[in-house]
Amino acid sequence: MSSRHDRLHKAEDGASGTRHPRVTVLIQFLKFGVVGISNTLITFIIYTILLKVFGVWYLAASAIGFAVGATNGFLLNRRWTFSEHVGDSLTPVRWATVQCGGLGINEGLLYVFVHDVAIDKLLAQAAATVVVTVSTFTVNRAWTFRTHPAPAVVEREG
Repeated sequence: MSSRHDRLHKAEDGASGTRHPRVTVLIQFLKFGVVGISNTLITFIIYTILLKVFGVWYLAASAIGFAVGATNGFLLNRRWTFSEHVGDSLTPVRWATVQCGGLGINEGLLYVFVHDVAIDKLLAQAAATVVVTVSTFTVNRAWTFRTHPAPAVVEREG
């Protein structure tokens, strides 16, 4: 008797035995989003505490929260979102590079939203988070956690 899990995967796989690439990307994006929610909660909690309780400068508070959220994100995305990825010693370096780029985008947008558009600091952080989430997912999927096709198996005759 097959399990519910097996039946679900058979339905996703279809007749060809492989999951449609768009379905794979959608599932990964949804998982990335779930991880992102946890990252965002961690980031916002740290950002808010540093900003409102300790009076830390908003850009520094954002960077600290971002770093903690990014660490959480690496661990969860590596184990769950991109679990088919076989990591190498450069995976954490690629992740850190993408996150540094994401942090740069976040800090730039946050500054512009607060100083030029005069949006509340918490709302500005929320708006910047949307842009950073989409951009870091795209780059992490294509570069950090990219997968390579399995090498072709050559059968010997004889």
